[in-house]
Amino acid sequence: MSAFDLVIIDYGAGNLRSVAKAFERLGRMPRVTSDPAEVLRADAVVLPGVGAASDAMRNLTGLGLADAVRRVVAEDRPFFGVCLGLQVLFASTEEGGAECLGVLPGRVVKLPDGLKVPHMGWNQVRQTRPHPLFDGVPDNAYFYFVHSYYASPEDRGLVIGATDYGVEVPSAIGRGMLVATQFHPEKSGDMGLRLYANFLAMAQRKAARV
Repeated sequence: MSAFDLVIIDYGAGNLRSVAKAFERLGRMPRVTSDPAEVLRADAVVLPGVGAASDAMRNLTGLGLADAVRRVVAEDRPFFGVCLGLQVLFASTEEGGAECLGVLPGRVVKLPDGLKVPHMGWNQVRQTRPHPLFDGVPDNAYFYFVHSYYASPEDRGLVIGATDYGVEVPSAIGRGMLVATQFHPEKSGDMGLRLYANFLAMAQRKAARV
């Protein structure tokens, strides 16, 4: 395969290895880094995430990674946010009252009272509009979720996939070269790998045009 610099951002969150292994299964060897300069040089960037948004933002800011992510998104470079990596893209979250990256309009809210929290396990994703992230993925395919909060975008046009969990959860978003999922593709079997493969294809098409 041709040279292609795929970076997974390490800001102290878990599940980095499982994300890296998913891309390795697709024939790519990602670099895991906490160096903002390496993030800014990458052809494609992945921001995984588990844990609390306040901790994530503290670490991203302290390492200089918050501004790097903002720049990657502002320049419309290939970017994939996973779970918490989706949530921190918005302006703020109810989780700890944290201010987030603010690259997308909206906030993150807690799943309503009366629902089992966290939302954990397999659930369907309804594709709300065509998007290359879902190429070859059937509508209402199942993916694996683990979360207690969910994004509430001001711009509903950002939503490319939605999931019913007693409330409609925007489970996938897309804007330009930015995509993000509330679920974990690396824990979602063949369908999850297909999403990562589709993201790589998007990034390679972008690189070929530059």
